[in-house]
Amino acid sequence: MDHFENIKAWPFVEAKKLLEKINKIEDHKPVVFETGYGPSGLPHIGTFGEVARTIMVKNAFEEITNNSKKTKLICFSDDMDALRKVPDNIPNQDKISEHLGKPLTEVPDPFGEYASFGEHNNNKLKSFLDQFKFEYEFISSTDYYKNGFFNETLEDVLKNHEKIIDIVKPILGSERRKTYSPFLPICPDTGQVFQVKIDEINQSSKRILYTNPLTNKLTETEIQDGKVKLQWRADWAMRWRALNIHYEMSGKDLIDSVKLSGQICRVINGVPPEGFNYELFLDENGEKISKSRGNGLSIDEWLQYGSQESLSLFMYQSPRKAKRLYFDVIPKNMDEYASHMKNYAKIINNSGQSIYDNPVWHIHNGKPPKKFPEIQYSLLLNLVSASNSESKEILWGFLSSYYDSATLNENRDAIDNMIGFAINYFNQFVKPKKQYRKANQNEEAALRELSEALNNFVDVTDPEIIQSEIYRIGKEHQFEPLRDWFCSIYEVLLGQKDGPRFGSFILIYGVENTQKLIIDALAGNFVGSK
Repeated sequence: MDHFENIKAWPFVEAKKLLEKINKIEDHKPVVFETGYGPSGLPHIGTFGEVARTIMVKNAFEEITNNSKKTKLICFSDDMDALRKVPDNIPNQDKISEHLGKPLTEVPDPFGEYASFGEHNNNKLKSFLDQFKFEYEFISSTDYYKNGFFNETLEDVLKNHEKIIDIVKPILGSERRKTYSPFLPICPDTGQVFQVKIDEINQSSKRILYTNPLTNKLTETEIQDGKVKLQWRADWAMRWRALNIHYEMSGKDLIDSVKLSGQICRVINGVPPEGFNYELFLDENGEKISKSRGNGLSIDEWLQYGSQESLSLFMYQSPRKAKRLYFDVIPKNMDEYASHMKNYAKIINNSGQSIYDNPVWHIHNGKPPKKFPEIQYSLLLNLVSASNSESKEILWGFLSSYYDSATLNENRDAIDNMIGFAINYFNQFVKPKKQYRKANQNEEAALRELSEALNNFVDVTDPEIIQSEIYRIGKEHQFEPLRDWFCSIYEVLLGQKDGPRFGSFILIYGVENTQKLIIDALAGNFVGSK
């Protein structure tokens, strides 16, 4: 493992920590990675992110161990949790509110597609994971409670009932301390999950006694085969032990809970997993994204405007930094992915640099594609904007006038997808906000000079030559700072605050088309239009 010591990529840092912890595991026993999902609402992009990041650590672990240890990923759904609140973003809310307090797999599916709300959300998550070709084992909490898989570990929880209460009590309010138990009995009549005081436990019969809050009668129930479930901190610890989990990451907001669940895990003779705490995603207003509120961005929404690879890149980058998760981050991640692919191709034959520190190694499970389109998404967006076209064929025509056919053909599917993403993004987010303005006297003079100068670049194929001329004109007309010159170009010609490197844009859009764009803009033909 010596040659991995200097790698700074966070998945390798995590993998090395894990290896140090479990180096004594017998080779025939798999190293188990877990991600947890609470299907109390539609799966959001943060749920996907936890799975994607865990897989990145798993891949790094397999790399540093040369696949000498078996591994597997478990995606665990807490679908036996009670529905405590009706999500804001589902239909038939009145109907669903009648089932508050019941396990999610006992709540009807508001969409009418599956047997329960829990099953609907489970399948929604699995379809996303399958779309990304993730390899995982999906486990339903309901199934494992009801089929008895957790029975043995539940007995250990019962044996250590008082010790677990003592661990949890310090974090509870005064009222909850009086009633807390790790066991939440399920009403045999209504199916509701009760959060009540346990009056008596019987280890030999594996039963608990409690007062049913609906009937006010003492009720006895078994702790096995789905007759109870555990409060979530105890549940977390129980499954770490029962499923022999070695690695699980969680949000920064759960740091204290991870420590507490680790204590419970040790009490029931388990070993807490190695872990990682990531920062939370924020919506456009800087608020935490939530399944029940449905704020932020969904996976489906991202994939309307950007590629799977761009989403994976967003998940890879700076996991310990709070990030806004909104539509405006998509173009940046699309372009950065292309840049990382280009850099990866450069370093693949350079032994002085590590491929493992490049994000695309992690995005593609160590097998990045050998061919990729070196076309900027932001450039495509501005081609759509300048041409006012929603036709893929017209945009292909612009690209064909600059790129050779071999380059376009070997990346045809990827480019076609990018064009589709750009059209969708433009129509949804750029077009409604386009606001052209008239050029002032200095801007008009500079733009006219640029239009005239372009006559000398009809046969030029290097965008940097044109870019240098644009710089020269901006300096000659005393734009300070020089960025103001480019802002003027974007606002007057495209009705936007920013845009691509204009030299590249001119080459692909065409000199004559660009000159016409300048003439129309200076004539005021765009002002007031979108």
